[in-house]
Amino acid sequence: MTRRRASRVPRLVSIMLAAAIAATGCGTTPDASPAPATSSGPVTSSVPAATATAKAEAVAVPKSLSFTGTTLAGEKFDAASLAGKPAILWFWAPWCATCASEAQSLGDIHSEYGDELAILGIAGMGGTAEMKEFVADFELESITHLNDPGGKLWKRFGIAQQSWYVMVDRTGKIVHRGYLDDLQLTGKVRELTA
Repeated sequence: MTRRRASRVPRLVSIMLAAAIAATGCGTTPDASPAPATSSGPVTSSVPAATATAKAEAVAVPKSLSFTGTTLAGEKFDAASLAGKPAILWFWAPWCATCASEAQSLGDIHSEYGDELAILGIAGMGGTAEMKEFVADFELESITHLNDPGGKLWKRFGIAQQSWYVMVDRTGKIVHRGYLDDLQLTGKVRELTA
């Protein structure tokens, strides 16, 4: 076990125990009837993201990545910047024990596959301060996280609980939607980046 992982274990255990006590409320969003997202063919974007690279601007933007949001830092984000490579959209909440247990895996995946795979956290069901604390506690600052307090993006993708993943291949096709344990997540990442 690396020193980085060893230092997180006691905090992770504490978080998981606290969340286990409150587990009766874990797993559902305030609106239990979200509208499903569409994942059909590519559509070109006429307005590229301000942060998109020249390469991303030239890539067709699929409907699955035709959305915008605001980062936890308050900056505008256009998902068109993710077009052209596989992406993981991770829907999480700051109080969720499952999300806490997945945080380290996502950080490790980002470190290993950062050039080949985009990861976007979409945080909901919590306050901005708690979301920022979660990101800092699990050292996830290198991953972009959107603040979705009203659940607009959660509804768009048909997310009814956290922690869920939406995985998008290079063409923008949604190839997975739902929960994954660490081993399943690693397998899906390998498939996406193959």
